[in-house]
Amino acid sequence: MWALIGTFLISVFFSLLSTKILIPFFKRNKIVALDLQKKDTPLVANSGGIPVFFGLFMGLMFFIGVQVFVFDATQYLVFLFAAILTIFLITIIGFFDDLNVKEVLEGKKKIRTGLKQWQKPLLTLPAAIPLMVVKAGFTTLFIPFIGNVNFGLLYPLILVPIGVVGAANAINLLGGFNGSEAGMGIVYCTTLGIFALIIGEVISAAIFFSCVGALIGFLKYNWVPAKILSGDSIQYLLGSVVASGVILGNMEKSGLFLMIPFMIEFLLKLRGRLHVHCMGKLRSDGKLDPPYGKKIYSWTHIIMNIRPMTEKQVTWMLILMQVMFSVAFFLVFFI
Repeated sequence: MWALIGTFLISVFFSLLSTKILIPFFKRNKIVALDLQKKDTPLVANSGGIPVFFGLFMGLMFFIGVQVFVFDATQYLVFLFAAILTIFLITIIGFFDDLNVKEVLEGKKKIRTGLKQWQKPLLTLPAAIPLMVVKAGFTTLFIPFIGNVNFGLLYPLILVPIGVVGAANAINLLGGFNGSEAGMGIVYCTTLGIFALIIGEVISAAIFFSCVGALIGFLKYNWVPAKILSGDSIQYLLGSVVASGVILGNMEKSGLFLMIPFMIEFLLKLRGRLHVHCMGKLRSDGKLDPPYGKKIYSWTHIIMNIRPMTEKQVTWMLILMQVMFSVAFFLVFFI
């Protein structure tokens, strides 16, 4: 347990440190984006996935060091290194997506667009390769109404990449408000980390709690009003963390349950042929109106249709929604 606590604390520290260092670096190098829910739409440092990954990486390096030098336990570390590589690769892909913000600066657009929707799954697919080649996970899964099914080689070659690509792109659909991605990520990663501990999957717990620590450190600078935006890199990172952790811990059902809000978001966005966005229309009093009136294409549209809210209130509502799904998760699995 103390190794996990140390992993968490180190992730918090290095995430705080790297975020503070990278904010001026990103600004100097014009890795910035418009903060669209503010009156003056200021240019803010972008791509929060980079400092979050650094915090997560340092936390997991501490965990690995403890396993090797204190407990002399190395049998599962190849899977953990594969997970770290998957998370790194997918974060870099998200960073490249964030670099597209230069088009905003040149074209003065009000809605930032990155990679095209069809490009995202193709570019995130290679990030699954590290988990595939080490044959990560358990090939036998329980299928409702059928029972246990052994997928054999289909699991690492087909189901693992589907899980990585699906989780990364699902989480990428919902966000755009200061603190929302990190706040929701803290909730579902904490939930998965606790569940991993309950079932004895320490490697998965280390991945989730190192991510929680890194997100907490990052949130200090990402909360309203943000000094750095999450960008697509943090959403891709969170998807790969969820996928890696549930695959290594044989926790696919729990991962799917906690991704239900993002599955619903996909279905809502599909109604708008995926050409819709989450953000609201900024009013003169600083509150947000739903961008498409009574038409609902996102969880955020549902929230803003309740009543006009500030950006901070929308963020809190999204976090509360994720908390409700986490509570429902424990009720379903343990009662």
